[in-house]
Amino acid sequence: MGCCDAPGLMPVEKALDKILDQVKPLDTVKTVALSDAMGMVLAEDIHSPINVPPFANSAMDGYALRSADLEHTDTLDMAGKSFAGVPFEGTCQAGQCIRIMTGAQMPDGTDTVIMQEETEADGNAIRFTTKAPHGDNVRPIGDDVAQGDVVVAKGNRITAREMPLLASLGVATLPVFARPTVAFFSTGDELRPVGEPLAAGQIYDSNRYGIRALLEKFNCDVIDLGIIPDCPEKLREAFTTATQADVLVTSGGVSVGEADYTKDILDEQGQIGFWKIAMKPGKPFAFGTINNTWFCGLPGNPVSAMVTLYQLVQPMLAKLAGHSHYQPPTRLKAKATSVFKKRPGRADYQRGIYQINAEGQLEVATTGNQGSGAFSSMHQANCFVVLEQERGRVMPGEYVTVELFNHTMY
Repeated sequence: MGCCDAPGLMPVEKALDKILDQVKPLDTVKTVALSDAMGMVLAEDIHSPINVPPFANSAMDGYALRSADLEHTDTLDMAGKSFAGVPFEGTCQAGQCIRIMTGAQMPDGTDTVIMQEETEADGNAIRFTTKAPHGDNVRPIGDDVAQGDVVVAKGNRITAREMPLLASLGVATLPVFARPTVAFFSTGDELRPVGEPLAAGQIYDSNRYGIRALLEKFNCDVIDLGIIPDCPEKLREAFTTATQADVLVTSGGVSVGEADYTKDILDEQGQIGFWKIAMKPGKPFAFGTINNTWFCGLPGNPVSAMVTLYQLVQPMLAKLAGHSHYQPPTRLKAKATSVFKKRPGRADYQRGIYQINAEGQLEVATTGNQGSGAFSSMHQANCFVVLEQERGRVMPGEYVTVELFNHTMY
């Protein structure tokens, strides 16, 4: 048993519960234009100011009529036309019908629409080849939304599904919670910016690019503080700058065997519990506060940083943003088609590729190398294969839990 599989590690679920128990939603509310509301979280319920549709209208191209008029005849006189935006003026009399288009207002005196495919026209004489029940093919007033209804509740995140709904109600502005502001930086003398040549023992700083991409997908405002060397003065300065943010996210400097400067400064300025989480990859993860700013210390290995940010920080930021309707990524059962190597001791978030086979069953295969530094596995994957803490090696044919990547990974 390796050092990372030692007993006494905190289960992932317990670590997440501790985070969510401490974090409270931000209470800053602002008003934004509907066009700027994408991704924001509603601070109040939105009630519909109107009925949708605001008038009864046709669901088909055809003819509007009184259904009772077809009880003793199959032919009616066409008295006019009703188009979307140009309704028929006047009242449809007994024995008459009105040519009508989809979405057009139902003329006074009509209650039913018969589609044009079920008619025969001889000039203005319209013969109906079917009899329709009262109200057929008519969308009544408020059929979709009634005036006063709560159409989008407080705590919902505005997505492309809500934007046209709110626009259809004429809602021009929305009360929303301010986005969380997240500062982030990488630590380590070995890190170099992309675009510069590498010297011996150096690597490119890839973590900041993954962290920023996810934070922006989480709908946060970001402050990129760059690469901070293993220098106490520079680290103190970075921590001080980060106090303007709601959250500070760092990568590196929290694992056993790394330089202790980060830990020393955190002990000086903050309240931090360095957890040993029963999670692979991602055992070293720190959470707490630095001068009233929430702190999340991610591991330095790139896959570990991405997994912990996605699994632990994402739901925390959702709560901080007031997103009370946040749903964690979807988990399903799938049949393994390859071996998944694992030892009991930690919950394992392996990278997998799921698909639907010819029989309509969900199956999943490994991406291969599951090392915490092998980031190509994230590029190839479309899900995490979540293997339980006490589970061991998985053989083909066994069922596993797959967690489908949510929108933040795309």
